[in-house]
Amino acid sequence: MGGAFLAAAVLARLGGRIGLPTIPLFILAGILLGPNTPGIVLVADPHDLEMLSLLGLVLLLFYLGLEFHVDDLKTGGRRMALAGGAYLTLNVGAGLGFGFALGWGTSEALVLAGVLGISSSAIVTKVLVDTGRLGNPETKPILGIIVVEDIFLALYLAALQPVLSGADSLASAAPAAGKAFGFLLLLAAAARWGTRVVGRLIATRDNELLVISFLGAAVLVAGVSEWFGVADAIGAFMVGLMLGGTSSGPRIRKLVHPLRDAFGAIFFFAFGLSIDPGDLPSVVWPVLIAVALTLLMNVLAGLVAARIYGFGPGPAANIATALLARGEFALILATMAAAAGLDERLAPFIAGYVLLLAVLGPLAAGRSGVLARVLPGGGAARAAAPEAPGAADAADAAAVSRPDRSAAAPGRR
Repeated sequence: MGGAFLAAAVLARLGGRIGLPTIPLFILAGILLGPNTPGIVLVADPHDLEMLSLLGLVLLLFYLGLEFHVDDLKTGGRRMALAGGAYLTLNVGAGLGFGFALGWGTSEALVLAGVLGISSSAIVTKVLVDTGRLGNPETKPILGIIVVEDIFLALYLAALQPVLSGADSLASAAPAAGKAFGFLLLLAAAARWGTRVVGRLIATRDNELLVISFLGAAVLVAGVSEWFGVADAIGAFMVGLMLGGTSSGPRIRKLVHPLRDAFGAIFFFAFGLSIDPGDLPSVVWPVLIAVALTLLMNVLAGLVAARIYGFGPGPAANIATALLARGEFALILATMAAAAGLDERLAPFIAGYVLLLAVLGPLAAGRSGVLARVLPGGGAARAAAPEAPGAADAADAAAVSRPDRSAAAPGRR
């Protein structure tokens, strides 16, 4: 574990000198020092880091919930649903069509629809933190799309499991889907009406007790969520949503930073451990086509979301690039496909596709201005940058939010 931390840190420091984001470098460290590449093997079995990796994912989504306010759901619920629905329609639809075009089978096409359709909440969260955009106005639709995706994810997994296991009717999948949806409604009700009670329960002046309290709550609810068929990270997100609205919220945001950064690095490192580079050449062309298709669908989805929220080309580019990466959900689907005995090409395809987008996503997000210039209206927005729709609001919001965040996260560049 110590070697994993240090290897990730060394590669990230070297990459930082040439402007590379940390996420793909953490993943690269896992690939180079894992069991699937020659040389030094720090972790022979990726499952050895499984619990720490899951903790990293839980903390990343818990922090995302802290930054997302219930008021955003109340005031922007309709637009959030429209933007999230458009994103899923474009990306899941394109993934399903791509899966059928490959001709690997119906079950395989359903898996690929989820792989291509759902962005990585963990990587999106890290991208927003690293680029300092948490205070930008377009971050609300980005987080809203993630929430819609996560709700869809819970229902999709519940419906897909019986299909992969050979269930003969939709009725057999209904109980699991109903249980998951009911628990989601319970968490949403607690976040909406239980904030005051939760705030009283967790309030304390002692930082040590506060850390233990919010960490225990996030991990416990994540575990219970998984038992109900809801992704564990969603449960952590909902706990963050509840605690972010309490009087202890600002202190929790500050205290969770080092935990989030440390265990988030282990999550991406462990992701790299699961990738076998030797399997990638056999699926290189399908991977490249899928990546190009995802880029196109994300740009279209970014334009649609920006239109819904009244943003210009700059925020549209930020939305499109921030949501580009694929990650943990694709790996879950790869595991399910392997257990169901589906086409053996699925595993290397998913690994190559996720790895490429995990690298391209953060890089594209850091250079979204290039995309903004070629989007409709990009030239006019560049010529009149001070008056561009949303630009002044973004600058003002960033100016207000960055001092506290930079103080809490001194390692961010």
